[in-house]
Amino acid sequence: MTTILNVIGDAVRTGFALAGYDSELGKVTISNRPDLCEYQCNGAMAGAKQYHKKPIDIANEVVEKLKDMKRDDVVMFSEVTAVMPGFININLSAELVKKYLNEMTFHEDLGLDAHEGKKIIVDYGGANVAKPLHVGHLRSAVIGETIKRMALQQGNEVIGDVHLGDWGLQMGLIIAELEDRGQLDEDLNISQLEEVYPFASKKAKDKNEDGTLVNPDFAERAHTATVKLQEGDPKYREVWKKIMQVSVADLKKNYGNLDVHFDLWKGESDAQPYIPGLIQDLQDKGLAYESQGALVVDVCEESDPKEIPPCMVRKSDGGALYATSDLGTIIEREKLYKPDEYIYIADSRQSLHYTQFFRVARKAGFVRPEEELKFIGFGTMNGKDGKPFKTREGGVLRLENLIRETNDKVYERIRESRGDEITEEEAKNIASIVGLAALKYGDLSNQATKDYVFDLDKFTSFEGNTGPYILYTIVRISSIIRKFMLEQGIAQDVKVEDYIRDHAVDFSILPVEDKSGRGLQTLLTRYHDEINGAWKDLAPHRICSYIYEVSNAFNSFYHDVKFLGEPDEAKKQGYMALLMLTWKVLNTCINTLGFSAPERM
Repeated sequence: MTTILNVIGDAVRTGFALAGYDSELGKVTISNRPDLCEYQCNGAMAGAKQYHKKPIDIANEVVEKLKDMKRDDVVMFSEVTAVMPGFININLSAELVKKYLNEMTFHEDLGLDAHEGKKIIVDYGGANVAKPLHVGHLRSAVIGETIKRMALQQGNEVIGDVHLGDWGLQMGLIIAELEDRGQLDEDLNISQLEEVYPFASKKAKDKNEDGTLVNPDFAERAHTATVKLQEGDPKYREVWKKIMQVSVADLKKNYGNLDVHFDLWKGESDAQPYIPGLIQDLQDKGLAYESQGALVVDVCEESDPKEIPPCMVRKSDGGALYATSDLGTIIEREKLYKPDEYIYIADSRQSLHYTQFFRVARKAGFVRPEEELKFIGFGTMNGKDGKPFKTREGGVLRLENLIRETNDKVYERIRESRGDEITEEEAKNIASIVGLAALKYGDLSNQATKDYVFDLDKFTSFEGNTGPYILYTIVRISSIIRKFMLEQGIAQDVKVEDYIRDHAVDFSILPVEDKSGRGLQTLLTRYHDEINGAWKDLAPHRICSYIYEVSNAFNSFYHDVKFLGEPDEAKKQGYMALLMLTWKVLNTCINTLGFSAPERM
C-alpha cells in the first residue's frame, strides 16, 4: 500500500502543479497543531521567493485545486484551507480514511510495502564466553533483536550474529586455573565456570602492599596459556571447546529468556585465520606503518571536526586488538555472505573504535564501495542515583536476576489487582509475559543513544508509557472481541487471534462520529509511515511512541463509546472491525519490539 503521507503528498504535489507551481513544493507533514488540522503543507512559504508572490496567494490557488480532488472516486479532503501567512491545513475525508483502513484490513501484513530486498548482517549481543550475562548486556540484546525484526519486516534477508568474546585472556585464565586444580581433563558445568573465572581473574591481579603481584607466576602462565591456545595447542584447544560448549548452551538459555535469538554463534576466534593475511594486505597497500613499535593505519579525514587518532591493528608485542579481530570478522563475512549492509549495536563509548574500524575496512577495500556500515551506539542503563545500575551491594546485577526481579514485581501487582480470581500458575505465566514487556519496553521506549534510569516501579506500572499498559490495552480489546464472538455463537475455545485472522475481512470499518474514534482511525492510517520512519532512522523508540499514542486513542474511544451496547448492528460491526485492526496494529508492533501479549491480565 502507498503510505498515507504519500497519498496526501501525491495529491498536494498535483495541486501545486495544476496551479502552475513546482510540484516538489507539495511536501506534506503531520500537523504540529492537531487542534487545527491533521496534516499541513508549508510549500507556499518556500515558493514565495521563487515565484515573487505572497505565500498566502500561492496557498489559496493550490487550495482551490485540492478542494474537490478525488482518489478512486472518493473525495480526499473534508477540509483544506489556506492560513496566514501561507500554510495549507488539511483534514482527510471520513470516506478516504474508511477506504484506507479497510484496505489495510485485507492485507495480512497490514499493507506494508516490504520489498527492500537487502542482505543485512546485524552484529549485537557481544557477550563474553565463561561469564554470566549481566545488566550491561541488556541494551545490546534488546535493541539488536528489535533492529533485526524491523529489518525482516521490511522484506530483507537478515543474519543476526552474537559475535562472542571467546578468544581473549579470560580463556587463558580459566585454562591456567583448571590446570592448577588438576581439572583440565574433567567435564565442566556452568556453575564451575562462573566460579573459576572471577577466582582466576582476581588471582592474576592481586597485589602486595608494595604494588607487586601476589601471584606473578600464575599471571604469566595464564598469558602463556592464552598464546598457546591461539597458536593451536591441541590440549588447550580441547579445553577451549569444552568451555565453549558449556558457556554457549547457557548463553542461549539466557538470551532465550529475553526472546532474543541469533542466526550465527560466531566469535572472535573465527576471525583469527584471517588476521595474518589482512595485516600483510594493509602493509602491501601502504596503509599500515609502524608507530612506537605498533602497527597503525591513518583514518583521519579532512571533514572531521576533530582529529581522529590512527587505528592500531597490531600491538608492539605482536598481539591483535579488537579492531584487528573486527576486520578479520568482516573479511570472513564478505567471503561467506556478501551482505549489502552491516549494522553494529554496541555501547556508544565504543564509537571511536567503530569509526576507525569502518574507515580501515573501506580504505583497504575489505568491503565493496556500495556497502553500508552503520553503528548504533547506545547509552547507559542507570539506577535512580544516575549512576550505572548496580545491585544493592554495589555489584553488577546478573541479567537473569534482573528478569526475575521484574517478573516478581509484576506478579505482586497482578495479585494485588486480581486476588484469587486467577490461579498462582496462571498469575506467574502472565507475570513472565508482562515482565518481559516491562523490561524491553522500558529500554526501547528511550532513544537508544541516550542514557536512561531503570525504575522498576515505573516500568511495571499498568498506567503511563509502559509495556504493561500497552499489553493491558491489547487484552482489553481482546476481551471486547471475545464477548462479540460469543454473541455471534463462536465457540469459547476459538482464539481471538484466529478469529481476527479468519473473519476481520467479513466486517467493514465505518466512519465514526466521535472525536476520539476519529483520532484512533487517523493514527491507524499512519502505521506504514511510522514503521518506515522508525526503520529509516533505526529508531525503535518511534514504534514505542506510536503504540503508546494508539493505546491512548483507543482507551479514550473505549470510555466514550459502548461498543457492544450499540443497537445498530451495522454500526456495532463497524466498531468491531476497527477494534480488530487496532488489535492487529498493536500486536504487529509489539512482535517487532520482541514481546507478546497474554490472553488475559
